[in-house]
Amino acid sequence: MTKTVRSFRIGKVQAYLRFGLVSLLSRQWAAASATCRSGPRSRQANGFANQRATRRGRSGGVEFRADRDPDTSRQLAATPRTRSAFVRADDRSVPATRHLIRFLTKRPVRHASQFQAGHAEEFLRYLRTIHVSPNGHKNTAKRPPLDKGLRFILECCRALFGYAGKRRHLPPYADNPFRTLEIDRVPNETFRPIELFTPEQEMRFLNACDEWQFPLFLTLMLTGMRPGELSHLLLPDDLDLENGWLRIRNKLKLGWKVKTRNERDIPLVPELVQVLRHHLDGKNDCPIFLRRCFASNPARRMVGDRRHLENQLETCVDLARSPRAESFTGKERQRIALRFWLGLGYVPEDRIRMEFIRLTRKIGLPGHTAPKMFRHMFATTLQEGRVDPLIRNELMGHVATGERSAGHGLAMTAVYTHTRPETKRKQMEEAFATRAALQMAADRISRKVNTDRIGHKC
Repeated sequence: MTKTVRSFRIGKVQAYLRFGLVSLLSRQWAAASATCRSGPRSRQANGFANQRATRRGRSGGVEFRADRDPDTSRQLAATPRTRSAFVRADDRSVPATRHLIRFLTKRPVRHASQFQAGHAEEFLRYLRTIHVSPNGHKNTAKRPPLDKGLRFILECCRALFGYAGKRRHLPPYADNPFRTLEIDRVPNETFRPIELFTPEQEMRFLNACDEWQFPLFLTLMLTGMRPGELSHLLLPDDLDLENGWLRIRNKLKLGWKVKTRNERDIPLVPELVQVLRHHLDGKNDCPIFLRRCFASNPARRMVGDRRHLENQLETCVDLARSPRAESFTGKERQRIALRFWLGLGYVPEDRIRMEFIRLTRKIGLPGHTAPKMFRHMFATTLQEGRVDPLIRNELMGHVATGERSAGHGLAMTAVYTHTRPETKRKQMEEAFATRAALQMAADRISRKVNTDRIGHKC
């Protein structure tokens, strides 16, 4: 049961319960009161008192440091959200918080401790008036941010103030101002519809592929992998053609992780096994898919098993770190790992996307610009094949339900799953085939047709 406040004191602020209200009294100013939404609870009452004490230039029971928002935003990589994410995650989070910095430049809020829930609501209204580049590039046409983008910006700002509270940049007992927005309930009304290939479009796409593109995109179609996962497949550990299995593994010592950290095995259909066997043509110690220049020139490839490659990368890192060991960061290590993968000849995600766009334009489908669409098609095919939902979840590589948060598991798999119109019609007709209402309707139409024929003859 929540404890009811009677009276307490913070600094020169005296707080006490009076007629269901928390009244605050100080020597410098007259008494003031505020109504608690759910009753005079201890945490809310302490929050009111600390806000009053802070406005008079005094902190509460615990001293806090009123750092400016820009100083706090640089520490965003230390928040739980980005600390456990891929190294590039803060490259998205920091630009998101810059919208907050721009918003504050024309307002009298100078410190994080002065930012209140009202400012958060005003910030949300501000976000709906700006225009942004869809992919972050300055030369692209700008548009209003989608609802999903708004939610991501607000989530980053909420994480920013959560970090500020832990580092005592906010007054004690102060709530996160972005928590009142109920970010998780912001409706997603503006979004890009996912359009899947029809069987005819799928055939046209594959027919337009050359010898280098065909095995790459066929593998994306029939395994549901993310493009980044396909780029980092290595021989011989990640592919077993004899038994027909593809293994997606974290490669921590090579500077790469699966997005959800979930390693998984995907069975390969026999036709894909034959295509990959022909594609590899005896290669057994390199990335499965190589860039064109590396595929056509074997002398450029860096060969070796996984352990040998890990030792080579560690040597590169040691050479770069030795002159300036104190300033060496995780981002610099990641840049070295990226250059190392480029030396191996792997196909970057951007290259896969560019090849996909060229093919879709070639077959007259310029609206399809994301190879991730094959992942949606994979999940949809599994649903139409009535594959068990738990198996679908595992094949997609999503986190098990409840393991981290409610946004993962089967709910995330459902985001990638769509239902084709012809599938809806077929299953609905099968479901209603035995209904008496359909037989009654058929009999009635039959009698109506016979009556019309007799009347016409007469």
